[in-house]
Amino acid sequence: MPAWSSAAVLPILMLLASNVFMTFAWYGHLKYKAAPLALAILASWAIAFFEYCLAVPANRIGSDVYSTAQLKTMQEVITLLVFAAFSVLYLKEPLGWNHAIGFAFIAAGAYFIFHKF
Repeated sequence: MPAWSSAAVLPILMLLASNVFMTFAWYGHLKYKAAPLALAILASWAIAFFEYCLAVPANRIGSDVYSTAQLKTMQEVITLLVFAAFSVLYLKEPLGWNHAIGFAFIAAGAYFIFHKF
């Protein structure tokens, strides 16, 4: 099966979308600290439902092409990319050189997960 097949690409796109939902569920409420915590929890659960509706099938579909370790690694790298964008664009928090170095180390780890020696 070619690397660009839907079984290879669809899980990545679904994990990307699921991470957008999860990032908003976990961190979106930080802009609304005056809101009651119980409301933040309920809103987060409601948003996280959609994350699960994407992540679970993404992993099931992806398991036909990728190992579990590869799927988890993709999830973590995607999480960092989405979080970095969210942090800068939504929370207006800057990312520094130390973040870039940390992300580079994680990317290096992902290389070793996907590379067969």
